[in-house]
Formats: sequence, structure tokens, C-alpha cells
Amino acid sequence: MTRAAPDKRISAVVIGGSAGSVEGLSSVLPAFHRACGVAIAVVIHLPRERPSRLAEILAPKCQLPVIEAEDKQPIVPGVVYVAPPDYHLLIDQGPQLALAADELVHFSRPSIDVLFESAADTYRSALLGVILSGANGDGAAGLSAIARAGGLTLVQQPEEAVAQAMPRAAIKATPESAVMALAEIATVLGAIRDGIYPQHAFSPRVSS
Repeated sequence: MTRAAPDKRISAVVIGGSAGSVEGLSSVLPAFHRACGVAIAVVIHLPRERPSRLAEILAPKCQLPVIEAEDKQPIVPGVVYVAPPDYHLLIDQGPQLALAADELVHFSRPSIDVLFESAADTYRSALLGVILSGANGDGAAGLSAIARAGGLTLVQQPEEAVAQAMPRAAIKATPESAVMALAEIATVLGAIRDGIYPQHAFSPRVSS
């Protein structure tokens, strides 16, 4: 008889995407329950030259508050923090948020890799990373950093994504990732309660 994997305690979820990922966020973020007990940080590639309405668009759809991240802001469980345009979003000791105007990474600022790598340094194994639709390789190195730290990694099924390059790069970098349709990602994220991730919901699959 196979024993089920024990549930895993996590403190934060980081989500990244680019082309086509706003629609993905609109599917997965509303799944988080008010009692999830984790903080969520989001980086989406958006135009750097104008203000973002992403938090404003997503907030009415979600059970959790969705706000644009600010520098030195303490991280509170049960809040979704969205990176502002033209700033890298990092997780710093505290934990707290940090914004940086450093060089572009993968032609992007904010960069998914920057968020994921800093979050892996802070949360180590108590972290879940999610890669959604996107048209370049940003996020692959960051997701790999999360996996090396002992965290969990999910990737949107490439065949479902508007742009397949980002999820395919992430899968190549982290073959241990669970590859799921958006509806499946929403289901497992919605199962998180009080910082406990139900491992029985985590079922890695190989994407073609």
C-alpha cells in the first residue's frame, strides 16, 4: 500500500507570466481562499512607460485584497502583491517587499527571475512558484532556484497557454514541476488553508 505524501507547510506563493497571463491570473487568483494563510506576489510583464491597472482589474474578482507593491512594505499573509511597472519586485528579509530599478532581465523590469530567486532565498522550502503563459524564458531560472531550495513548482500546460515559450522554458529547467491546466492550478491553490499545501493535489505530469 502506497502511503500518501504528507501535506507541506508553505508561507508564500509567487506567480509569474507575460503574454496571455492576465487571463490566467483571472482564473487562478480568485481561487485563493480567505483562510489560505500565505502571501502571494505576482510579476507580470507590462508596459513600463505607463501606470498599471492590474491590481484594480483583479481585485474585484478575488477573495483576497490585491494591491500594488510598495518599497519596504511588510509582507502580510492573505494579501496579493502585484509588481508595479518598471520596478523589479523582490522579497527581502523581514519578510518585506523591495523595489529596485536595476537593469532589465530578459528585457523586462519587473523580472520574474528576480522575484522568484529572492523569494527562494527568503522562504527556502516554504515557497510555491507558478509560471503562466509568456513569450520568453523569464522565470525558468527563478523556478529552478525554488526547486533547488526545496519549494514546490507548478507550470501552466503549454498547449493551453496563449504563448508557450515561457512555460516550455520553465518545464525544461524544472522537469520536477507539476504541469497543469489553469483549472487544475486553481483547484490546488484553492485547497491551501492556513499555510498548508495538500500534497495529494500535487501530481507532476510530463508535457508533450
